[in-house]
Amino acid sequence: MSAAVAETTTESRWNRGRVGMACLIFGESMFFSIFVVAYLFYIGKSSHGPQPSEVLEFPYLATACLLSSSATAGYAVRSLGRFQYLKAGISLAITIALGGGFIAFTAVEWYGLIYDHGLTLGTNLFGTTFYSLVGFHAAHVILGLFMLSLIFVLLLLKHVKAEHEERFELVTWYWHFVDAVWIVVFSVVYIIGI
Repeated sequence: MSAAVAETTTESRWNRGRVGMACLIFGESMFFSIFVVAYLFYIGKSSHGPQPSEVLEFPYLATACLLSSSATAGYAVRSLGRFQYLKAGISLAITIALGGGFIAFTAVEWYGLIYDHGLTLGTNLFGTTFYSLVGFHAAHVILGLFMLSLIFVLLLLKHVKAEHEERFELVTWYWHFVDAVWIVVFSVVYIIGI
């Protein structure tokens, strides 16, 4: 392979957008690592108030919604690249609905924890670390939903075309990252922490 072809291939794989998104994801990974370590460090150290095993239930439906949304997001990107705009729009709408479902399930869980069990940020160490970790994750899901919704609207207005596939894919990298973080959060909070 000639040097020019190798250089072009490398450039097309690692342009500024890809490097920028990879750096953002790396930075956000470090951010979440701090909260995961804090949660693990403080498990069982609350002297009063409800403990995780007393109030937490496995969020199976929320997890199913969020993890399956990665598949629909990937399908939307592939469809856009193949000029299948209707399929891309439907897949993106399903992705947004699944992400919205995750946030709705999280809101219902928090409502129950606050009003039924009296668990708030100030109740004990568990409350503080739980709401910080899960709350920051939910905020990232909401940001991802905002970006995907914006792309959906632009797709409906026919401003997003097949030539925008790579940019759309970079947004879905963020979405996949949010899903991967949920696997860690779910494991730490709902499996190890209980």
